[in-house]
Amino acid sequence: MKRENFKYILIFVFALTAASCGKDYLTVDPKGTQLEENYYQNADEALAGLIAVYDQIGGTSNGYINKFTANLSASDNHFAGGGNATDVNNLQVWSNYTLDPATGPQGELWDRGFSGIFRANVLISKLPGIPMEESLRTRYMAEVKFLRAYFYFDLVRWFRNIPLFENPLSGDQIYDVVQADPSDVYNFIKQDLISAIEGLPNTVPAVTEGGRATVGAAKALLGKVYLQLGEYNMAAQQLEAVNGTPGGTSQYGYSLLSNFADLWVIANKQNSETVFSINATGKANWGNWGCIACAEGNWLCTMSGPRNYNRVDTTAPDYFSGWSFFVITPDLETVMNGDPRYNSTIVNIQALEDAGSVSYEKGFMNTGYFLEKFLPMQSDVNTGGVDFGNFDQNMYDIRLADTYLLEAEALVMANSNISRAQALLDAVRDRVGLPSVPVTMDAIKLERRLELVGEGHRWFDLVRWGDAATALAFKGFVQGKHEVLPIPLLELENTKLLQNKEYGGSL
Repeated sequence: MKRENFKYILIFVFALTAASCGKDYLTVDPKGTQLEENYYQNADEALAGLIAVYDQIGGTSNGYINKFTANLSASDNHFAGGGNATDVNNLQVWSNYTLDPATGPQGELWDRGFSGIFRANVLISKLPGIPMEESLRTRYMAEVKFLRAYFYFDLVRWFRNIPLFENPLSGDQIYDVVQADPSDVYNFIKQDLISAIEGLPNTVPAVTEGGRATVGAAKALLGKVYLQLGEYNMAAQQLEAVNGTPGGTSQYGYSLLSNFADLWVIANKQNSETVFSINATGKANWGNWGCIACAEGNWLCTMSGPRNYNRVDTTAPDYFSGWSFFVITPDLETVMNGDPRYNSTIVNIQALEDAGSVSYEKGFMNTGYFLEKFLPMQSDVNTGGVDFGNFDQNMYDIRLADTYLLEAEALVMANSNISRAQALLDAVRDRVGLPSVPVTMDAIKLERRLELVGEGHRWFDLVRWGDAATALAFKGFVQGKHEVLPIPLLELENTKLLQNKEYGGSL
């Protein structure tokens, strides 16, 4: 699909549809397309606008590329895989670090983030004038500021030099946009999150509102922002509020699941370890390939499956046959071998074929190892898809084991309260039956790699730690270049935006 630039994003936001897409915490019937100036007349329309902002978390008009699929492809844990060397080529070129301003995932990731921001800014500008209960207005304002901060945080980490939009833009302003100093973007993110914390609920009903922002989610995200900036004491303060006593139940009701494997049971949505998740539902009958983004299921499930998988022995796992993306690298398999999380994280399909139990087509960069966390069974398939399982497995954007390890990192880097850092690391390891090891940055780095495979954190972690050049050298990563993505080429046409210096620009 043709990727659209700022101008077309803006037009789309002005013609905001009131339909919900991909959120199973509530249902809003489609109302048709409404001109923005005539919309936002009541609380129902404010809610529809809020849902439209949430919609952008999951991806873009190209359903294949989102935060998860892109970051997995770029990390040392996975190859892009797929059917051949150009299958979803924008993932392939980040996986092998041959991307350039014209080719790569940056267009979809840019559109995802700024579409969300533009929608958020419109709603923020409209909320004060909408007749509705004040408590509801306060909550919606807090949610949309959380979401705006969420999008900005991803964008500034990927691109570094991005525009900062605090208010809606008119069509004639789009060509005069310039990039902001990254420090100004980070300050704006912090302001939005601090403001959001004041108006968000501590908890939400899991069945009816699961996936919506809470105080815990905002504090966790703020802690991640502080950690990214090296403000370690501030990071630890926010993350401690989320985590509570290591191994216990926090003030917001979070606790580690006793069984690591239960995290990947599709029906186990909004469990006690979920801080913020991207919801998926198999209820949509999306109908055809002309609207990939209309599918409300989890694309990662279909993309991760072994290609043309068939059981020869009926006692073998009855996996859904997918497209063989995000195969596990031999290095990760070696590192994980013997870890109690292995069988819930990795499946060796090649070993099953060697034993005569299954057959499968060897995709591009095949290693035989596949991402078990998101590998569904045939019994998990929902009806209504077109050659697509329409799976409703949620994706964790932030979960408690993640925030435990982030707080431990902040404490170790600050050389503060090392006993608490030790307890946090121990709690993650104890959950899977591993003994205590001394808490060091090396131990935390390894634990994050083992615990969070396939969850979209690894590339961000490597860049934050300064370890990307070493860990990703085998993929072609160039130090001083590939820590950031190029500004999408289309965004530079007839605008004042400048390219990052790493890709021949001046910023």
